[in-house]
Amino acid sequence: MSLDLPLIWAGIIATAVLFYVMLDGFDLGVGILFPFATEAERDVMIDSIAPVWDGNETWLVLGGGGLFAAFPKAYAVIMPALYGPIMLMLLGLVMRGVAFEFRARGRVRGRAFWTAAFAGGSITAAVAQGFVLGGFIQGVTLRDEAFAGGPWDWLTPYTVLVAAGIVAGYALLGATWLVWRTETELHGKARRWAWIAGPLVAVLLAAVSLATLLVHPRIAGRWGFTGETFDPAALLPLSPIPLLGLVGLVVVAVGLMRRSHGWPFAGALLVFLSGYAGLAAGFFPNIVPYGMTFRQAANADNALAFMLWVTAFVLPAILAYSVWVYWVFRGKVTADAGYH
Repeated sequence: MSLDLPLIWAGIIATAVLFYVMLDGFDLGVGILFPFATEAERDVMIDSIAPVWDGNETWLVLGGGGLFAAFPKAYAVIMPALYGPIMLMLLGLVMRGVAFEFRARGRVRGRAFWTAAFAGGSITAAVAQGFVLGGFIQGVTLRDEAFAGGPWDWLTPYTVLVAAGIVAGYALLGATWLVWRTETELHGKARRWAWIAGPLVAVLLAAVSLATLLVHPRIAGRWGFTGETFDPAALLPLSPIPLLGLVGLVVVAVGLMRRSHGWPFAGALLVFLSGYAGLAAGFFPNIVPYGMTFRQAANADNALAFMLWVTAFVLPAILAYSVWVYWVFRGKVTADAGYH
């Protein structure tokens, strides 16, 4: 029996993007929360993500590089459609990466500048990712398997709403991460941040879901809403997805009420997993919504097979390294931890 290589590679790229969103999401969230912390608390916040933040971004490289190599037609369409927010995202990631290292070496004014750069880069990257996601969901204009839209198609009220949801979601991930990894006053502040971000995420998630159904009839039909009619039979197989998101929000709230340290973060991850699964259910098997499937965009089987052999060695190494780092640096981060 031959392997379904396009499907395998679609799964690999989807998994890489999911890992990136959930893992780099919390350290972007820490940067988003930077303006609300004291200088000493910011040092602890940096120390909590220092061992893992570089590794988290590996998943973005794997997802983007995999898309280019495995689905070149899709890459050739998605990039020109989303050049603006993708370049904005990369600039934000570069800004926060430089600020991460330079902030500890700065004096009074320099430290303030790099603190602002780290927060600004994190917010910029999160907003840009929201525009990328929103622009992707609302669809790309195609003609003869090439991008035929305009350079600002990605900027609409819908994508602005999605961007706001991404920023709030990352803030929730960052706050619950700090609940898990910090103590004393910062731990208490992180709980308050999570209590603010949690309801905001719930409202924005509901708003984005409703807007998606109203604006995009193809996705609405997938979920059982066709014009003025509703088909419960179509919704039933997909119902565990929104239920998972609801469970995640409940886990966050109950965990915060019971003063749990790890459960709020686990609940926030479930919320993101639910949202990601819901989006995938809405446009699969399209890899360029809504005019190109992953099979149409796939590279030749011999190229996919060769890359799969390489990935069979690289992917377990990335997973093993990630698990090892998170295990070694488990536990609470104290004020005297010191990254630099």
